[in-house]
Amino acid sequence: MPRSERSPLLLAGLLATSGVAHFAVPRQFDAVVPRALPGKPRTWTYASGVAELALAAGVALPRTRKVAALAAAGFFAGVFPANVKMAVDWRHRPTPQKAAAIGRLPLQIPLVLWARGVAKNTEGRA
Repeated sequence: MPRSERSPLLLAGLLATSGVAHFAVPRQFDAVVPRALPGKPRTWTYASGVAELALAAGVALPRTRKVAALAAAGFFAGVFPANVKMAVDWRHRPTPQKAAAIGRLPLQIPLVLWARGVAKNTEGRA
C-alpha cells in the first residue's frame, strides 16, 4: 500500500487510540482541561474522546475522509490550549516531564498539517 494511502489510516489510528485513552485513563486528561471551560473536566474529557473516535471513523471511511480530516485539523488546533495548560502546570516537575509537556506544543503543527494533507489528498476521490 502506497504511503499516501496509509496516511489516512494512520491518522485514524492515532485519533482512535487517543479517543480510547480518554476513557481508559480519564484523570490524565481531566488535569489539562482549561479551568475557563464551563462544567466539569470529566465531561470535557469524555466529549473530547467521543470527538476523536468520531473523527477516526470519519477519516477511515473514504466517503467522509475529506470533511473528517478537515475537522481533525480544527480539533488539533482546538486542543492547543489544553497543551499550553499542561506545559504551565508541569513547569516545576522533573526535567523529563517538563520537556515532554513543552515538546507537545510544537507537535500540534505537524498534526494540523497532516490532517489537512489527508483532506487535500482525498479531493476527487470517493
